[in-house]
Amino acid sequence: MQMTFYKYQATGNDFIMVDNRQEFFSKNDTKTISRLCHRRFGVGADGLILLETDNSTDFRMVYFNADGKQGSMCGNGGRCIVAFARFLDLIGGECTFQAVDGIHQARISKDQVALQMQDVTRIQSNPRYLFLDTGSPHHVQFWEDWDALDVEKEGRRIRYGLYGEKGSNINFVNPLDSNRFQMRTYERGVEAETYSCGTGATAVALAMHELGRLSHPEVVLDTLGGTLKVRFKKVENGFSDIWLEGPAERVFKGVLK
Repeated sequence: MQMTFYKYQATGNDFIMVDNRQEFFSKNDTKTISRLCHRRFGVGADGLILLETDNSTDFRMVYFNADGKQGSMCGNGGRCIVAFARFLDLIGGECTFQAVDGIHQARISKDQVALQMQDVTRIQSNPRYLFLDTGSPHHVQFWEDWDALDVEKEGRRIRYGLYGEKGSNINFVNPLDSNRFQMRTYERGVEAETYSCGTGATAVALAMHELGRLSHPEVVLDTLGGTLKVRFKKVENGFSDIWLEGPAERVFKGVLK
């Protein structure tokens, strides 16, 4: 059997995209998915995403981490699947889609995709870090010696040492000004640093507001792979109308036999 796939990237967070509206792709074949995501023996990606039919929205997103297991929400992956759906002529400039954490709205203009994230009602504050769920769990902390930061070493230590086997994504933050921050992320499921993380960028933006580090509710996040923007509204019970925005583009098309 031949399978056509597409490679997409969003600020360096890269994904294998498959049009699975005919449901030919097995969601239980963890070994094959992890092999396809492997950067030496497969296509190479931070994750694999299936676009499927959904009765109540424009399409459904099914996301797998690079380890082959179905994952929690992926913000950059969500933005990539919107660009993919537009390429397939399934949508125009706006859409809704179903993901593991519920329904999302999105807007696309050229290579820019804005994705509405789910409301966040709880942030756990600790002396050295904050923890919150933006569709995926995220640990957020400042790191002073930025140039010497070993993301894989420190991220893995915190991911397993503090959160156990279930784990959390680990975000390190360096402030540049009142609304701009550098960030680097160790992602569970990939078990390595990624060039960018959309749910992580969202988590950092909300955490910075919680700490009183913002002058207004629109935040610029500089990742290894490029720049993301997050805007939101502070409400009585948390944060709502949260939007993650940045580029998402097709890299190439391929055929697997």
